[in-house]
Amino acid sequence: MAALRENSSDYVLQLEELLESITLIELVGNISACETIRMVTSDSRAVVPGSLFVAVRGYCADGHQFIGSALERGAVAVICEEIPPEISLSCLYIKVVDARKALAEAARIFYGKASDRLLVIGVTGTNGKTTTAKLITAMLNANGISTGYIGTNLCVFGDQEISLDRTTPEAHGLHAFFARMLEAGCRAVVMEVSSHALVLQRVYGIRFHAAVFTNLTQEHLDFHSSMQEYGAAKQLLFDQLSPEGFAVFNIDDPYALQMAERVEVEKKYCCSLGGEVPRQMLCSRYFKAEVIGCDIMSSSVALHFPDVIVNMQVRLPGKYNVMNVLEAAAIGVGMGIAPEEVCSSLSAVSAVEGRMERIGDNLMGVSAFVDYAHTPDALFKALQTLRELKVEGARLVVVFGCGGNRDRSKRSEMGRIASEIADEVILTSDNPRDEDPESILDEIEGGIVGDHYMRISDRAEAIKRAISLLKCGDILLVAGKGHEKYQEIAGKKYFFSDQELVRRYMQQNCSGYPEKEKE
Repeated sequence: MAALRENSSDYVLQLEELLESITLIELVGNISACETIRMVTSDSRAVVPGSLFVAVRGYCADGHQFIGSALERGAVAVICEEIPPEISLSCLYIKVVDARKALAEAARIFYGKASDRLLVIGVTGTNGKTTTAKLITAMLNANGISTGYIGTNLCVFGDQEISLDRTTPEAHGLHAFFARMLEAGCRAVVMEVSSHALVLQRVYGIRFHAAVFTNLTQEHLDFHSSMQEYGAAKQLLFDQLSPEGFAVFNIDDPYALQMAERVEVEKKYCCSLGGEVPRQMLCSRYFKAEVIGCDIMSSSVALHFPDVIVNMQVRLPGKYNVMNVLEAAAIGVGMGIAPEEVCSSLSAVSAVEGRMERIGDNLMGVSAFVDYAHTPDALFKALQTLRELKVEGARLVVVFGCGGNRDRSKRSEMGRIASEIADEVILTSDNPRDEDPESILDEIEGGIVGDHYMRISDRAEAIKRAISLLKCGDILLVAGKGHEKYQEIAGKKYFFSDQELVRRYMQQNCSGYPEKEKE
């Protein structure tokens, strides 16, 4: 096991243990030079003297090209899939079949196998991962199980908040967080697990105490060749359940059967908003949510647990959020928390940043929401929820765009959905990245039905214009970026907050509206 030195964040790894734990093909070079390894990384820029550098083949660059740079910085060992033509006598080269798997296993060992000592809960799916993961985290913490969170752009444990570049970090970063969570007293961690992370072996070797499937809809088809391949990637999570683990499935989603097909019956927990369990989906526990009433702020629901029914208030709008709460509740029961305590802690969660986050309800008498919806299904659910909840005669206005350098096939479909549900549509930029913003809008516009829309590529101007259109009772949805605090244009990130702009422009426009009648 990796030994913890005087500095609690400074680990070392014995070469002998590493070689026993990975599948290697060949050893070349100086074994005595690296008996003790002081860092594991796949980023040559992060190498310090005494490091193990893992040469991973990426989609943009091949880590084998940076072996020389890693050696110059002091790497004493290299894991690679091909031994370089020229070798250094001061380095050990470890040839393996799959460098990504070797990286994950090396990181796991280096950080003291911290993941083995935590209850790791993985949440996967296209939409709802962040909300469900944060609900589970809040529920566990409220019930005395100190829990960390790793997910969309953020790692949280105790009073620490660390920004992330991706939903699921690379393996060495992931295991470093696990170790820090253990040091901070965590007993569990809830993490969003992306399809990229599963295919690219970032979570290889982690045994999940619990896993959740939210849903599967069109997304990432720039990375996966088809929905079948996308689904197969998500399914990999459920192959990594620990012997005592269990899995929670949204059986209202047609892909649930595929996700669960390799999971033993006694480990399956099924969740539904009133549907029947498919004959092929035998499970050990069934959870159902019955929506009794709802408004723009919350839903009253009856949660049917295997042995009891508990009424609660879900303080998040929309039936899809009821499903998120239901899945979190199933995790709570599986973790040994009483249903009443589960519902009490979940009903206290009133907002998740950037997920149907309500921003405005003031003298204008309007409501504004910021949501991360950036897929056809997510945009449909967000708009349909708000349309069902708006008062008669009021209008639903939506501002949205599509990200650049991502799946282009969803753009026209999102245009169609927005124009068919919303009363006013403003097309704007999301994160254009390296694409021409106007070209992205052209593709979205190709799916628009009707003429109740406008194009304003400047996102700030688009939000300002949308708010100027609002009248008492109207609802605004600003979709696509949610929690993000930046806009990525031509390779650079600039500070940008939908929430901040909505608040500012609503305040500026507030004086122009009659005071909302008091109830």
